[in-house]
Amino acid sequence: MRWRGRRKSDNVVDRRGASRRPGRRAVGGGAAVLVVLAGLFFGQDASQIARVLLGAGQPGAQAPAQQAPTQNNAQQDEATQFVRVILAETEDTWVRAFAEMGRQYQPPKLILYNDMVRSACGTGSAQSGPFYCPGDYQIYIDLSFLEQLRQMGAPGDFAFAYVIAHEVGHHVQNIVGIAQQVRAQQSRSSQAQANALSVRMELQADCLAGVWINRTEKRNSILEPGDIEEGLEAAAAVGDDRIMRQAGRAPRREAFTHGSSAQRVQWFKRGMQSGKIDSCNTFG
Repeated sequence: MRWRGRRKSDNVVDRRGASRRPGRRAVGGGAAVLVVLAGLFFGQDASQIARVLLGAGQPGAQAPAQQAPTQNNAQQDEATQFVRVILAETEDTWVRAFAEMGRQYQPPKLILYNDMVRSACGTGSAQSGPFYCPGDYQIYIDLSFLEQLRQMGAPGDFAFAYVIAHEVGHHVQNIVGIAQQVRAQQSRSSQAQANALSVRMELQADCLAGVWINRTEKRNSILEPGDIEEGLEAAAAVGDDRIMRQAGRAPRREAFTHGSSAQRVQWFKRGMQSGKIDSCNTFG
């Protein structure tokens, strides 16, 4: 990616080295829900945006159980600058997208941490991977996740950018007021139905990540040859079926909470090819 020399976000907070006590791990954030999908995106208030973005943040992206090695300081400094640039690119793109709908975009904070961190959703760990907490509107990332991506077969800067954009997608879902609706529906559902709703939310965040890169590339020409392939491989690498196989378990669709590799690639490509938010209706 052509990311050096670009604007850096001021919304990255570095908590690495801060002491954190262990505590409760952050957990993952129907016909009645689908009713609100009528009249997609023809209005300008949050409720109408919500008709398309029928999803909510999911704290704790799935990751292999193996703990990744710690990066050296030079690697983490480079990664920090990359995170700041990519977050700035999401800010610039989503500010414009929300303005088109007569709305003001409020960007999330992105917290960098080592090993363990407290959030409004509980305690997150490096092992659980990056997550978005809808309770405090913040994204949490331990930069050792870069090594986990390499172990999962998804190296490269755009693979990491996809992960950041996916978590920002959860923020977009959250700030239009949908998280409460979906959580309420999940509370009245069986475990299998609740898991299916989680999958729809995750796939929508993948699609929104695709929308982001489509719009960002048109505005800023940030991609280099091979970047798209990196993003598609990253989407496939975090599919539930692949992660279950890597853990030595047979994939069980009813246990999926993020979607299969094929589904994640499909929805990321859909957003990337269209650049349109209303193409991301995973609840249709």
